[in-house]
Amino acid sequence: MRLHILGICGTLMGSIALLARELGHEVTGTDENVYPPMSTQLEDAGIDLDTGFSANSVPANVDMVIVGNANLPRGNPALETVLSRNIPYTSGAEWLGRYLLSDRWVIAVAGTHGKTTTTSMISWILDNAGLNPGFLIGGVPENFARSSRLGSSPFFVIEADEYDTSYFDRRSKFLHYRPRTLVLNNLEFDHADIFTDLEAIKTQFHLLLRAVPREGQIIYPVDDENLIDVIDRGCWSEIVTIGGEDFKAYPLKKDFSHLRITISGSLAGEIEWPLTGAHNARNALSAIAAARHAGVAADIACEALSNFAGVKRRMEVIHTSDTVTVYDDFAHHPTEISTTLSGLRARVGEEQILAVIEPASHTMKKGTHEDTLLSSIAPADKTLWFEPGSVNWNMAPLNTGTSHVVNDIDTLISGVATQAREAQSPLHIVIMSNGSFQGAHQRIVEALGNI
Repeated sequence: MRLHILGICGTLMGSIALLARELGHEVTGTDENVYPPMSTQLEDAGIDLDTGFSANSVPANVDMVIVGNANLPRGNPALETVLSRNIPYTSGAEWLGRYLLSDRWVIAVAGTHGKTTTTSMISWILDNAGLNPGFLIGGVPENFARSSRLGSSPFFVIEADEYDTSYFDRRSKFLHYRPRTLVLNNLEFDHADIFTDLEAIKTQFHLLLRAVPREGQIIYPVDDENLIDVIDRGCWSEIVTIGGEDFKAYPLKKDFSHLRITISGSLAGEIEWPLTGAHNARNALSAIAAARHAGVAADIACEALSNFAGVKRRMEVIHTSDTVTVYDDFAHHPTEISTTLSGLRARVGEEQILAVIEPASHTMKKGTHEDTLLSSIAPADKTLWFEPGSVNWNMAPLNTGTSHVVNDIDTLISGVATQAREAQSPLHIVIMSNGSFQGAHQRIVEALGNI
């Protein structure tokens, strides 16, 4: 089949392109901006790329067009060509569900936080057990060379996003995946550009439960009230809870870098890894439970996680010296900011932490969680907030004695460098954004010089 993908350089669409190429399809694609690392991965796979949407973007002999959901509304010239020429088209999520996942044992990871990390953990456990799973991960796992692969076993692990599917399909993407094993990490309000309130998100999660077969399994934390509410609305599959007596993690170090795992009160194994924080301990429990449903013993899973290297942009160390360590983190929600900083605080003790945060997500730009942002940065000694022009709420209340708002990127960079020079103890700089941050990551590293 000859496929053309509109929006091919996004994480999901680029991964779909690579999977389609593995399946033997001819694949081409168009995007507004074509740049590494995704463009390099695609070109290495023999996929021709076209930059800029136009009426001539779609090849004449294409059999189907896969339409992404980013910057592809009605009026886009390439999309209008697809409709005018009556070319068969579908969304990325629907293509996955219909053409790739229909005969696989799908292990899906859904929830507001931790999807990428947990999906990577499960994929690594299954791979380490010799099962060669397929996977599609919304990030770059350090244990694999790429974010997606077809695999050769029945198992396919997928990050299951609740964001809407496309301009013509407003259902959550995960409704197309029909998992047999479903991990629900947590549930909070997010994606304020798509959902009016938490209730709207719960409705989508309830519909997801309806797609899990009776012999399937649903894994969720025992104390998440929002998920419990979703479960109570109707559940027809086996339930496994984590965080209670079924699956429990005991921290042997206060930063959660050494864990003892028990199942129904019996020792299952221990994990020693570079990750920190209670949130990653919970991610590990979910991964162990999901792998167990696929037939991997818990001790084997613990051994694999002890060799789990993490995911890029999840507390990834991008610079280190005798006095300064710089981390790149994807946190873009108060809960993520708080848990990430708390995990680092437990690891570094009294050493100084500087949080540098860009409100880049739609929800953060709308100011949906403005009332909880100051409390989320409590574990940090100081915080610098960047106020981009796209923010449509007043960030001034974030100015306190240790928290400052800056609306100029050059001022932000120099401010970080000044903090590093004046630090009285080893300094940990955590850059938090789910966007590009106007290249701040590299500029901060360069500004630090020999500090």
